[in-house]
Amino acid sequence: MTHRHRLPQVYRAEQPRPIAFYWWKYRLSLRPVSAAEEELDGEVETEVLFKPEECSQRSKRGDLINAHYDGFLAKDGSQFYCSRTDKDGQPQWFVLGVGQVIKGLDDGMMGMCPGEKRKLTIPSTLAFGEKGKGPVPPNATVVFEVEVLSVSKGPRTMEAFGRMDLDKDKSLSKAEVKEYLKLEYEKGGKPRDDPFYEKLIDDIFYKNDGDRDGVISAKEYNIYQHDEL
Repeated sequence: MTHRHRLPQVYRAEQPRPIAFYWWKYRLSLRPVSAAEEELDGEVETEVLFKPEECSQRSKRGDLINAHYDGFLAKDGSQFYCSRTDKDGQPQWFVLGVGQVIKGLDDGMMGMCPGEKRKLTIPSTLAFGEKGKGPVPPNATVVFEVEVLSVSKGPRTMEAFGRMDLDKDKSLSKAEVKEYLKLEYEKGGKPRDDPFYEKLIDDIFYKNDGDRDGVISAKEYNIYQHDEL
């Protein structure tokens, strides 16, 4: 099943890393890319590789996504990224539709069910642009094979802030964030040990505690308020 979505010509060469950046590799077959795909301009081609029979929740802008992915160059099929072998091989958490990943992934992963797998062919304008990045050359069309493991309500809503703010002091301590993360992982059937949470929390506070006072204020937390999360 193949769909083409007309997307705006938007590109960000350097994306901020997600609040908690962990991703996987799930090897799927990669068919040769046609010349037409190589010349895509402003479009993401979406091919559904697998879709669960039951889908009670579809990903939307502002949702918290946990996913694995592989990245390939469309020109020759060479792989430039594998989330299962990068760093500790964990899947990645990111908020969908707010620029934490390249524009082509933000748009191509909309409407996905937990367990769904897609292949996304993304033009350079929605990927790494005229400059490229790392092993990706300038003006390169790329292909991502993605699998969504879970979809949950995004953490950037003030409702979520209220759930984390246990003492209701309008700021989040490391202990409060840790408790929230533990509950989320346990709810997903994947509890982790303390060193995992400590590493995750250090990353979250490094990226979000702007004034370095040891807590995340409501203002620091709601940095996407203009995106209506």
